[in-house]
Amino acid sequence: MTHRYPGLAFALCIGLSACGGSGDDTPEPKPDEKIYPAYTDISASGGETTTFDASESGHGFSTPAPNLSDANLELHLEGDLSFETAFTTAPNSEHPDLDGLGPVFNNADCNSCHQRDGRNSTPMVPAGKDRIKLGSEAGLFLRISKVPAEPCTLGTEANNYCAPIGVPNFGGQLFHRGVLKARPDWEDNLFGGQADVYLSYETKQVTYPDGTSITLKKPLFDVENPYDAPGETLSSANVTSELLQDDVLMGWRNGMPVFGLGLLEAIPEADILALVDIDDADGDKISGRANFVFDAVKAQAGDPNPVSLGRFGWKANTPSVRVQSLGALRGDIGITNPLFPDESIVGTALHDSYLTRTGFTDTGEDENGAPEASAEFSDSVVFYAETLAVPARRNIESLDVREGARLFEQLNCTGCHKASFVTKSAGSIGGLPMAEALKGQTIYPFTDMLLHDMGDDLADGRPDFLADGNEWRTRSLWGIGLTQTVNPQAGFLHDGRAATLEEAILWHGGESEQSRDDFMALNQSEREQVIAFLMSL
Repeated sequence: MTHRYPGLAFALCIGLSACGGSGDDTPEPKPDEKIYPAYTDISASGGETTTFDASESGHGFSTPAPNLSDANLELHLEGDLSFETAFTTAPNSEHPDLDGLGPVFNNADCNSCHQRDGRNSTPMVPAGKDRIKLGSEAGLFLRISKVPAEPCTLGTEANNYCAPIGVPNFGGQLFHRGVLKARPDWEDNLFGGQADVYLSYETKQVTYPDGTSITLKKPLFDVENPYDAPGETLSSANVTSELLQDDVLMGWRNGMPVFGLGLLEAIPEADILALVDIDDADGDKISGRANFVFDAVKAQAGDPNPVSLGRFGWKANTPSVRVQSLGALRGDIGITNPLFPDESIVGTALHDSYLTRTGFTDTGEDENGAPEASAEFSDSVVFYAETLAVPARRNIESLDVREGARLFEQLNCTGCHKASFVTKSAGSIGGLPMAEALKGQTIYPFTDMLLHDMGDDLADGRPDFLADGNEWRTRSLWGIGLTQTVNPQAGFLHDGRAATLEEAILWHGGESEQSRDDFMALNQSEREQVIAFLMSL
Protein backbone atom coordinates (compact mmCIF):
# COMPACT_ATOMS: atom_id res chain seq x y z
CA MET A 1 0.00 0.00 0.00
CA THR A 2 1.20 3.52 -0.63
CA HIS A 3 0.36 6.76 1.03
CA ARG A 4 -0.81 10.12 -0.05
CA TYR A 5 -0.35 12.71 2.60
CA PRO A 6 -0.32 13.52 6.28
CA GLY A 7 -1.86 16.56 7.98
CA LEU A 8 -5.37 16.87 9.12
CA ALA A 9 -7.28 16.72 5.94
CA PHE A 10 -9.01 13.61 4.85
CA ALA A 11 -8.20 9.94 4.61
CA LEU A 12 -9.58 6.69 3.45
CA CYS A 13 -9.27 3.03 4.13
CA ILE A 14 -9.47 0.62 1.25
CA GLY A 15 -11.16 -2.54 2.38
CA LEU A 16 -10.28 -2.65 6.07
CA SER A 17 -12.54 -4.84 8.15
CA ALA A 18 -14.93 -3.51 10.75
CA CYS A 19 -13.99 -5.98 13.44
CA GLY A 20 -10.24 -6.41 13.30
CA GLY A 21 -9.82 -8.70 10.27
CA SER A 22 -7.64 -7.72 7.38
CA GLY A 23 -10.56 -6.62 5.23
CA ASP A 24 -8.39 -6.67 2.13
CA ASP A 25 -11.10 -8.17 -0.08
CA THR A 26 -13.39 -5.41 -1.28
CA PRO A 27 -16.60 -6.82 -2.81
CA GLU A 28 -17.29 -6.09 -6.44
CA PRO A 29 -20.06 -3.49 -6.66
CA LYS A 30 -23.24 -4.28 -8.49
CA PRO A 31 -24.52 -1.76 -11.04
CA ASP A 32 -25.60 1.48 -9.25
CA GLU A 33 -24.74 -0.08 -5.88
CA LYS A 34 -22.86 2.10 -3.40
CA ILE A 35 -20.06 0.38 -1.56
CA TYR A 36 -19.10 1.83 1.80
CA PRO A 37 -15.69 1.24 3.40
CA ALA A 38 -15.65 -1.22 6.27
CA TYR A 39 -14.78 1.47 8.83
CA THR A 40 -17.98 3.40 8.05
CA ASP A 41 -19.86 1.74 10.92
CA ILE A 42 -16.99 1.61 13.43
CA SER A 43 -17.54 3.66 16.58
CA ALA A 44 -14.88 2.25 18.95
CA SER A 45 -11.86 3.99 17.41
CA GLY A 46 -9.56 2.94 20.24
CA GLY A 47 -10.82 -0.61 20.71
CA GLU A 48 -11.38 -1.31 24.39
CA THR A 49 -9.64 1.96 25.31
CA THR A 50 -12.51 3.91 23.70
CA THR A 51 -14.61 6.19 25.87
CA PHE A 52 -18.27 6.66 24.99
CA ASP A 53 -19.06 8.93 27.94
CA ALA A 54 -17.23 12.21 27.30
CA SER A 55 -17.28 12.61 23.55
CA GLU A 56 -19.48 15.71 23.37
CA SER A 57 -17.89 17.55 26.32
CA GLY A 58 -15.02 19.97 26.62
CA HIS A 59 -13.13 17.17 28.35
CA GLY A 60 -13.59 14.64 25.58
CA PHE A 61 -9.85 13.98 25.37
CA SER A 62 -9.24 13.77 29.13
CA THR A 63 -10.77 10.44 30.12
CA PRO A 64 -8.63 7.53 31.30
CA ALA A 65 -8.84 4.39 29.18
CA PRO A 66 -11.82 2.49 30.61
CA ASN A 67 -10.02 -0.88 30.56
CA LEU A 68 -7.18 0.16 32.90
CA SER A 69 -6.61 -2.01 35.96
CA ASP A 70 -7.17 -0.40 39.36
CA ALA A 71 -3.42 -0.01 39.89
CA ASN A 72 -2.91 1.49 36.45
CA LEU A 73 -5.85 3.84 36.92
CA GLU A 74 -4.25 5.10 40.12
CA LEU A 75 -0.98 5.77 38.26
CA HIS A 76 -2.90 7.47 35.44
CA LEU A 77 -4.67 9.80 37.86
CA GLU A 78 -1.38 10.61 39.53
CA GLY A 79 -0.04 11.47 36.08
CA ASP A 80 -3.05 13.69 35.47
CA LEU A 81 -2.05 15.80 38.48
CA SER A 82 1.54 15.89 37.28
CA PHE A 83 0.44 16.97 33.79
CA GLU A 84 -1.39 19.96 35.32
CA THR A 85 1.55 21.00 37.52
CA ALA A 86 2.68 24.60 36.99
CA PHE A 87 6.36 25.05 37.83
CA THR A 88 8.02 28.03 39.48
CA THR A 89 11.43 29.67 39.49
CA ALA A 90 14.05 28.05 41.70
CA PRO A 91 14.57 28.21 44.58
CA ASN A 92 11.06 27.74 46.02
CA SER A 93 11.58 26.92 49.68
CA GLU A 94 7.87 26.38 50.38
CA HIS A 95 7.33 24.06 47.41
CA PRO A 96 10.71 22.75 46.29
CA ASP A 97 8.95 20.04 44.27
CA LEU A 98 7.59 22.75 41.98
CA ASP A 99 10.73 24.77 41.30
CA GLY A 100 13.17 24.57 38.43
CA LEU A 101 11.26 26.44 35.71
CA GLY A 102 13.51 27.61 32.88
CA PRO A 103 15.70 29.55 33.06
CA VAL A 104 14.29 29.99 29.54
CA PHE A 105 11.17 28.19 28.41
CA ASN A 106 8.01 28.33 26.31
CA ASN A 107 5.39 27.47 28.94
CA ALA A 108 5.23 26.63 32.65
CA ASP A 109 3.08 23.49 32.43
CA CYS A 110 2.07 20.76 30.00
CA ASN A 111 -1.54 21.90 29.74
CA SER A 112 -0.65 25.27 28.21
CA CYS A 113 0.48 23.61 24.97
CA HIS A 114 -2.04 20.74 25.16
CA GLN A 115 -5.16 22.45 26.43
CA ARG A 116 -7.51 19.88 27.94
CA ASP A 117 -5.23 17.28 26.37
CA GLY A 118 -5.94 18.64 22.90
CA ARG A 119 -4.49 21.40 20.75
CA ASN A 120 -3.44 24.85 21.92
CA SER A 121 -5.30 28.02 21.02
CA THR A 122 -4.24 29.71 17.80
CA PRO A 123 -2.94 33.22 18.53
CA MET A 124 -4.83 35.90 16.63
CA VAL A 125 -3.66 39.36 15.63
CA PRO A 126 -6.15 41.98 16.89
CA ALA A 127 -7.79 44.30 14.40
CA GLY A 128 -5.67 47.35 13.73
CA LYS A 129 -2.39 45.59 14.48
CA ASP A 130 0.06 44.00 12.07
CA ARG A 131 1.55 41.47 14.48
CA ILE A 132 1.65 40.28 18.07
CA LYS A 133 4.50 39.32 20.39
CA LEU A 134 4.34 35.78 21.69
CA GLY A 135 3.95 35.60 25.45
CA SER A 136 2.52 33.36 28.14
CA GLU A 137 -0.64 32.66 26.13
CA ALA A 138 1.20 31.10 23.20
CA GLY A 139 1.11 27.32 22.83
CA LEU A 140 3.29 27.26 19.73
CA PHE A 141 7.00 27.86 19.36
CA LEU A 142 9.84 27.81 16.85
CA ARG A 143 12.20 24.94 16.14
CA ILE A 144 15.61 26.21 15.05
CA SER A 145 18.66 24.57 13.45
CA LYS A 146 21.55 25.21 11.08
CA VAL A 147 21.53 24.30 7.40
CA PRO A 148 23.42 20.99 7.08
CA ALA A 149 26.33 20.73 4.68
CA GLU A 150 24.55 17.90 2.86
CA PRO A 151 21.43 15.76 3.33
CA CYS A 152 21.85 13.06 5.97
CA THR A 153 20.63 9.65 4.83
CA LEU A 154 21.96 7.24 7.46
CA GLY A 155 22.30 8.07 11.12
CA THR A 156 25.53 7.07 12.85
CA GLU A 157 27.37 8.14 15.97
CA ALA A 158 29.78 10.08 13.77
CA ASN A 159 27.04 12.30 12.32
CA ASN A 160 25.02 12.50 15.56
CA TYR A 161 22.42 10.16 14.05
CA CYS A 162 21.30 12.84 11.56
CA ALA A 163 19.90 15.01 14.37
CA PRO A 164 19.24 18.67 13.51
CA ILE A 165 22.31 20.86 13.99
CA GLY A 166 21.71 23.20 16.90
CA VAL A 167 22.32 26.94 16.60
CA PRO A 168 25.46 27.83 18.55
CA ASN A 169 24.63 29.34 21.96
CA PHE A 170 20.91 28.76 21.32
CA GLY A 171 20.23 25.08 20.61
CA GLY A 172 17.37 23.48 18.69
CA GLN A 173 14.33 25.28 20.09
CA LEU A 174 13.75 29.00 20.53
CA PHE A 175 12.57 29.87 24.04
CA HIS A 176 10.71 33.17 23.96
CA ARG A 177 10.12 33.37 27.73
CA GLY A 178 12.44 33.38 30.71
CA VAL A 179 12.57 33.67 34.47
CA LEU A 180 13.19 37.15 35.91
CA LYS A 181 16.96 37.30 35.45
CA ALA A 182 17.36 34.89 32.56
CA ARG A 183 19.01 37.47 30.30
CA PRO A 184 22.06 39.57 31.12
CA ASP A 185 19.98 42.64 30.17
CA TRP A 186 17.06 41.44 32.28
CA GLU A 187 16.27 44.90 33.66
CA ASP A 188 15.36 46.00 30.13
CA ASN A 189 13.77 42.65 29.21
CA LEU A 190 11.82 41.44 32.23
CA PHE A 191 11.00 37.74 31.90
CA GLY A 192 12.53 37.74 28.44
CA GLY A 193 13.82 34.57 26.81
CA GLN A 194 16.45 33.93 24.19
CA ALA A 195 14.74 36.35 21.79
CA ASP A 196 11.41 38.01 21.07
CA VAL A 197 9.11 36.27 18.59
CA TYR A 198 6.39 38.14 16.69
CA LEU A 199 3.52 36.51 14.80
CA SER A 200 1.69 37.87 11.78
CA TYR A 201 -0.38 36.35 8.98
CA GLU A 202 -0.54 36.53 5.23
CA THR A 203 -3.64 35.41 3.34
CA LYS A 204 -4.58 34.05 -0.04
CA GLN A 205 -7.79 33.21 -1.83
CA VAL A 206 -8.61 29.73 -3.12
CA THR A 207 -11.52 29.32 -5.54
CA TYR A 208 -13.35 26.07 -6.22
CA PRO A 209 -14.35 25.13 -9.76
CA ASP A 210 -17.96 25.94 -8.79
CA GLY A 211 -16.94 29.54 -8.01
CA THR A 212 -16.96 29.28 -4.21
CA SER A 213 -14.00 31.08 -2.62
CA ILE A 214 -12.29 30.65 0.71
CA THR A 215 -9.56 32.69 2.39
CA LEU A 216 -6.55 30.83 3.79
CA LYS A 217 -4.06 32.31 6.26
CA LYS A 218 -0.41 31.44 6.81
CA PRO A 219 1.52 32.41 9.97
CA LEU A 220 4.75 34.33 9.57
CA PHE A 221 7.33 35.11 12.22
CA ASP A 222 9.84 37.82 13.03
CA VAL A 223 12.61 37.07 15.51
CA GLU A 224 14.16 40.12 17.16
CA ASN A 225 16.16 41.25 20.17
CA PRO A 226 18.27 38.10 20.70
CA TYR A 227 20.12 37.93 24.01
CA ASP A 228 23.52 37.82 22.27
CA ALA A 229 22.82 41.07 20.38
CA PRO A 230 20.07 43.01 22.20
CA GLY A 231 17.86 45.10 19.92
CA GLU A 232 19.16 43.47 16.76
CA THR A 233 16.84 42.43 13.91
CA LEU A 234 17.32 40.94 10.48
CA SER A 235 17.19 44.45 9.05
CA SER A 236 20.00 45.74 11.26
CA ALA A 237 22.98 47.19 9.41
CA ASN A 238 25.36 44.64 10.88
CA VAL A 239 23.75 41.37 12.00
CA THR A 240 25.99 39.70 14.58
CA SER A 241 23.63 37.39 16.49
CA GLU A 242 24.17 33.66 16.00
CA LEU A 243 20.39 33.34 15.78
CA LEU A 244 19.89 35.77 12.90
CA GLN A 245 22.45 34.35 10.47
CA ASP A 246 21.39 33.35 6.96
CA ASP A 247 22.04 29.65 7.57
CA VAL A 248 19.61 29.37 10.49
CA LEU A 249 16.37 27.53 9.73
CA MET A 250 13.18 28.12 11.71
CA GLY A 251 9.74 26.52 11.71
CA TRP A 252 6.55 26.80 13.74
CA ARG A 253 5.39 23.90 15.92
CA ASN A 254 1.89 23.59 17.39
CA GLY A 255 0.99 21.51 20.43
CA MET A 256 -0.68 18.17 19.57
CA PRO A 257 -3.45 16.16 21.26
CA VAL A 258 -2.06 13.62 23.72
CA PHE A 259 -4.76 10.92 23.81
CA GLY A 260 -4.24 7.50 22.20
CA LEU A 261 -0.46 7.84 22.13
CA GLY A 262 0.28 4.55 23.86
CA LEU A 263 -1.77 2.74 21.23
CA LEU A 264 0.23 4.35 18.43
CA GLU A 265 3.47 3.29 20.08
CA ALA A 266 2.08 -0.24 20.42
CA ILE A 267 1.58 -0.64 16.65
CA PRO A 268 4.08 -3.30 15.55
CA GLU A 269 7.02 -1.69 13.80
CA ALA A 270 6.84 -4.26 11.00
CA ASP A 271 3.27 -3.20 10.20
CA ILE A 272 4.38 0.40 9.76
CA LEU A 273 7.46 -0.45 7.71
CA ALA A 274 5.36 -2.68 5.45
CA LEU A 275 3.66 0.51 4.23
CA VAL A 276 6.88 2.19 3.13
CA ASP A 277 7.02 2.89 -0.62
CA ILE A 278 9.98 5.20 -1.08
CA ASP A 279 10.29 4.62 -4.82
CA ASP A 280 6.53 4.66 -5.51
CA ALA A 281 6.61 1.10 -6.81
CA ASP A 282 2.94 1.12 -7.77
CA GLY A 283 3.16 4.43 -9.61
CA ASP A 284 0.37 6.22 -7.74
CA LYS A 285 2.58 9.29 -7.04
CA ILE A 286 2.46 8.58 -3.31
CA SER A 287 5.42 7.42 -1.31
CA GLY A 288 5.87 6.92 2.39
CA ARG A 289 9.15 7.04 4.28
CA ALA A 290 10.08 6.03 7.80
CA ASN A 291 12.12 8.35 9.98
CA PHE A 292 14.78 6.70 12.12
CA VAL A 293 15.86 8.85 15.05
CA PHE A 294 18.11 8.97 18.09
CA ASP A 295 16.49 7.17 21.03
CA ALA A 296 17.50 8.55 24.42
CA VAL A 297 16.01 5.52 26.20
CA LYS A 298 18.24 3.15 24.24
CA ALA A 299 21.26 5.40 24.74
CA GLN A 300 20.71 5.51 28.49
CA ALA A 301 20.47 1.71 28.54
CA GLY A 302 23.83 1.44 26.77
CA ASP A 303 22.56 0.28 23.38
CA PRO A 304 25.47 0.57 20.90
CA ASN A 305 23.05 1.69 18.17
CA PRO A 306 20.54 3.99 19.92
CA VAL A 307 18.28 4.48 16.90
CA SER A 308 14.55 3.70 16.66
CA LEU A 309 11.64 4.25 14.33
CA GLY A 310 10.29 7.78 14.73
CA ARG A 311 6.61 7.78 15.67
CA PHE A 312 5.79 11.12 17.31
CA GLY A 313 6.31 14.80 16.61
CA TRP A 314 5.31 16.63 13.46
CA LYS A 315 8.22 15.07 11.57
CA ALA A 316 8.23 11.72 13.40
CA ASN A 317 11.35 12.94 15.18
CA THR A 318 10.82 11.12 18.50
CA PRO A 319 10.55 7.35 18.99
CA SER A 320 8.32 7.01 22.04
CA VAL A 321 5.86 8.72 24.34
CA ARG A 322 8.58 8.67 26.99
CA VAL A 323 11.12 10.53 24.88
CA GLN A 324 8.45 12.92 23.59
CA SER A 325 7.01 13.70 27.04
CA LEU A 326 10.23 13.99 29.01
CA GLY A 327 11.93 15.85 26.17
CA ALA A 328 9.12 18.43 26.29
CA LEU A 329 9.33 18.58 30.09
CA ARG A 330 13.01 19.50 29.82
CA GLY A 331 12.69 21.54 26.62
CA ASP A 332 9.38 23.41 26.67
CA ILE A 333 9.34 23.96 30.45
CA GLY A 334 12.98 23.65 31.50
CA ILE A 335 12.49 20.84 34.02
CA THR A 336 15.33 18.33 34.08
CA ASN A 337 14.41 14.71 34.63
CA PRO A 338 16.03 11.25 34.77
CA LEU A 339 16.02 10.85 30.96
CA PHE A 340 17.19 14.41 30.24
CA PRO A 341 19.19 15.47 33.33
CA ASP A 342 20.85 18.54 31.79
CA GLU A 343 19.22 21.90 31.14
CA SER A 344 18.27 22.41 27.49
CA ILE A 345 20.62 25.41 27.20
CA VAL A 346 23.51 23.92 29.20
CA GLY A 347 26.87 25.13 27.94
CA THR A 348 25.49 28.21 26.19
CA ALA A 349 26.66 31.73 26.97
CA LEU A 350 23.21 32.56 28.27
CA HIS A 351 23.18 29.70 30.77
CA ASP A 352 26.71 30.34 31.95
CA SER A 353 25.88 34.00 32.49
CA TYR A 354 22.66 33.17 34.32
CA LEU A 355 24.37 30.79 36.74
CA THR A 356 27.13 33.30 37.47
CA ARG A 357 24.79 36.25 37.97
CA THR A 358 22.40 34.34 40.23
CA GLY A 359 24.97 32.54 42.34
CA PHE A 360 24.28 29.08 40.90
CA THR A 361 20.90 28.83 42.62
CA ASP A 362 19.31 26.93 39.71
CA THR A 363 21.67 24.37 38.25
CA GLY A 364 19.05 21.86 37.14
CA GLU A 365 19.74 19.67 40.18
CA ASP A 366 18.38 19.51 43.70
CA GLU A 367 20.52 19.54 46.83
CA ASN A 368 21.22 15.83 46.35
CA GLY A 369 22.34 16.16 42.76
CA ALA A 370 19.10 14.65 41.40
CA PRO A 371 17.15 16.12 38.44
CA GLU A 372 14.35 18.58 39.12
CA ALA A 373 11.60 16.05 38.29
CA SER A 374 11.74 12.73 40.11
CA ALA A 375 11.49 9.35 38.44
CA GLU A 376 8.04 8.93 40.01
CA PHE A 377 6.82 12.26 38.62
CA SER A 378 8.30 11.52 35.19
CA ASP A 379 6.86 8.01 35.00
CA SER A 380 3.40 9.24 35.94
CA VAL A 381 3.38 11.94 33.24
CA VAL A 382 4.46 9.43 30.61
CA PHE A 383 1.89 6.84 31.70
CA TYR A 384 -0.85 9.47 31.65
CA ALA A 385 -0.08 10.33 28.03
CA GLU A 386 0.12 6.64 27.13
CA THR A 387 -3.29 5.72 28.59
CA LEU A 388 -5.75 8.51 27.81
CA ALA A 389 -8.89 7.10 26.20
CA VAL A 390 -9.72 7.59 22.54
CA PRO A 391 -13.14 9.26 22.07
CA ALA A 392 -15.78 7.22 20.28
CA ARG A 393 -17.04 8.25 16.88
CA ARG A 394 -20.37 10.02 16.68
CA ASN A 395 -23.31 10.21 14.22
CA ILE A 396 -22.20 7.14 12.32
CA GLU A 397 -25.81 6.43 11.25
CA SER A 398 -26.08 9.81 9.52
CA LEU A 399 -26.50 9.53 5.76
CA ASP A 400 -24.16 12.47 5.24
CA VAL A 401 -21.49 10.84 7.40
CA ARG A 402 -21.84 7.56 5.51
CA GLU A 403 -21.70 9.28 2.14
CA GLY A 404 -18.69 11.22 3.40
CA ALA A 405 -16.95 7.94 4.23
CA ARG A 406 -17.64 6.67 0.73
CA LEU A 407 -16.27 9.86 -0.83
CA PHE A 408 -13.35 9.75 1.56
CA GLU A 409 -12.56 6.37 0.05
CA GLN A 410 -13.15 7.56 -3.48
CA LEU A 411 -10.65 10.39 -3.01
CA ASN A 412 -7.95 7.87 -2.04
CA CYS A 413 -7.10 9.64 1.18
CA THR A 414 -5.96 6.46 2.90
CA GLY A 415 -2.93 6.61 0.71
CA CYS A 416 -1.56 8.20 3.88
CA HIS A 417 -4.29 8.02 6.49
CA LYS A 418 -4.47 4.24 6.87
CA ALA A 419 -7.57 3.50 8.87
CA SER A 420 -6.72 0.54 11.08
CA PHE A 421 -4.00 -1.34 12.92
CA VAL A 422 -3.90 -4.02 15.62
CA THR A 423 -1.56 -3.28 18.52
CA LYS A 424 0.99 -5.82 19.64
CA SER A 425 0.00 -8.37 22.27
CA ALA A 426 3.22 -8.26 24.30
CA GLY A 427 6.39 -6.28 24.74
CA SER A 428 7.49 -2.88 25.94
CA ILE A 429 7.03 0.76 24.98
CA GLY A 430 9.47 3.45 25.95
CA GLY A 431 11.71 0.85 27.53
CA LEU A 432 9.12 -0.36 30.05
CA PRO A 433 6.48 -3.13 29.91
CA MET A 434 3.37 -1.86 28.16
CA ALA A 435 0.07 -1.62 30.01
CA GLU A 436 -2.29 -4.58 29.55
CA ALA A 437 -4.97 -2.16 28.41
CA LEU A 438 -3.01 -1.36 25.23
CA LYS A 439 -2.40 -4.93 24.12
CA GLY A 440 -4.14 -6.54 21.16
CA GLN A 441 -6.43 -3.61 20.41
CA THR A 442 -7.97 -3.05 16.98
CA ILE A 443 -7.69 0.70 16.51
CA TYR A 444 -8.75 3.22 13.86
CA PRO A 445 -6.34 6.17 14.06
CA PHE A 446 -6.27 6.97 10.33
CA THR A 447 -2.50 7.34 9.97
CA ASP A 448 0.32 5.33 8.43
CA MET A 449 2.87 6.88 10.85
CA LEU A 450 5.13 7.70 7.88
CA LEU A 451 6.62 10.82 6.32
CA HIS A 452 5.20 12.37 3.16
CA ASP A 453 6.11 15.34 0.99
CA MET A 454 3.28 17.82 1.56
CA GLY A 455 4.42 20.40 -0.98
CA ASP A 456 6.07 23.78 -0.79
CA ASP A 457 3.14 25.64 0.78
CA LEU A 458 3.41 23.60 3.98
CA ALA A 459 7.20 23.20 3.95
CA ASP A 460 9.35 24.77 6.64
CA GLY A 461 12.64 23.77 5.01
CA ARG A 462 14.03 22.17 8.18
CA PRO A 463 15.40 18.62 8.01
CA ASP A 464 14.86 16.58 11.16
CA PHE A 465 16.82 13.32 11.30
CA LEU A 466 15.88 11.66 7.97
CA ALA A 467 12.86 13.91 7.31
CA ASP A 468 13.47 16.67 4.78
CA GLY A 469 12.05 20.17 4.82
CA ASN A 470 8.92 19.25 2.84
CA GLU A 471 8.03 16.12 4.76
CA TRP A 472 5.58 15.71 7.62
CA ARG A 473 4.33 12.68 9.50
CA THR A 474 0.76 11.62 8.79
CA ARG A 475 -1.38 13.02 11.57
CA SER A 476 -3.91 10.73 13.25
CA LEU A 477 -7.48 11.74 12.51
CA TRP A 478 -9.24 10.03 15.41
CA GLY A 479 -10.95 12.57 17.65
CA ILE A 480 -10.43 15.37 15.15
CA GLY A 481 -14.13 16.22 15.06
CA LEU A 482 -13.99 17.13 18.77
CA THR A 483 -10.98 19.44 18.44
CA GLN A 484 -12.95 22.66 18.70
CA THR A 485 -15.41 21.23 21.21
CA VAL A 486 -12.46 20.71 23.54
CA ASN A 487 -10.89 24.07 22.60
CA PRO A 488 -12.95 26.40 20.38
CA GLN A 489 -9.84 28.45 19.51
CA ALA A 490 -7.74 25.51 18.33
CA GLY A 491 -6.43 25.31 14.78
CA PHE A 492 -5.14 22.53 12.55
CA LEU A 493 -1.84 21.63 10.87
CA HIS A 494 1.65 22.01 12.29
CA ASP A 495 1.37 25.76 12.80
CA GLY A 496 -2.37 26.11 13.47
CA ARG A 497 -2.94 27.98 10.20
CA ALA A 498 -6.16 26.14 9.32
CA ALA A 499 -9.20 27.30 11.28
CA THR A 500 -11.35 24.51 9.83
CA LEU A 501 -10.91 21.03 8.40
CA GLU A 502 -11.81 22.38 4.98
CA GLU A 503 -8.92 24.85 5.19
CA ALA A 504 -6.60 22.03 6.27
CA ILE A 505 -7.56 20.04 3.19
CA LEU A 506 -6.93 22.99 0.89
CA TRP A 507 -3.40 23.45 2.22
CA HIS A 508 -2.40 19.95 1.12
CA GLY A 509 0.05 19.69 -1.77
CA GLY A 510 2.87 17.46 -2.90
CA GLU A 511 1.86 13.81 -2.64
CA SER A 512 -1.63 14.88 -1.55
CA GLU A 513 -2.22 17.29 -4.42
CA GLN A 514 -4.38 14.92 -6.46
CA SER A 515 -6.68 14.13 -3.56
CA ARG A 516 -6.96 17.83 -2.74
CA ASP A 517 -7.85 18.65 -6.35
CA ASP A 518 -10.37 15.82 -6.45
CA PHE A 519 -11.95 17.17 -3.26
CA MET A 520 -12.17 20.62 -4.82
CA ALA A 521 -13.88 19.12 -7.88
CA LEU A 522 -16.74 17.76 -5.75
CA ASN A 523 -19.92 19.79 -5.52
CA GLN A 524 -20.59 21.70 -2.31
CA SER A 525 -22.92 19.06 -0.90
CA GLU A 526 -20.34 16.35 -1.43
CA ARG A 527 -17.60 18.45 0.14
CA GLU A 528 -19.79 18.97 3.17
CA GLN A 529 -20.31 15.21 3.40
CA VAL A 530 -16.56 14.61 3.48
CA ILE A 531 -16.30 17.14 6.31
CA ALA A 532 -19.22 15.47 8.09
CA PHE A 533 -17.33 12.18 8.01
CA LEU A 534 -14.21 13.81 9.42
CA MET A 535 -16.28 15.45 12.13
CA SER A 536 -17.60 12.01 13.11
CA LEU A 537 -14.10 10.71 13.85
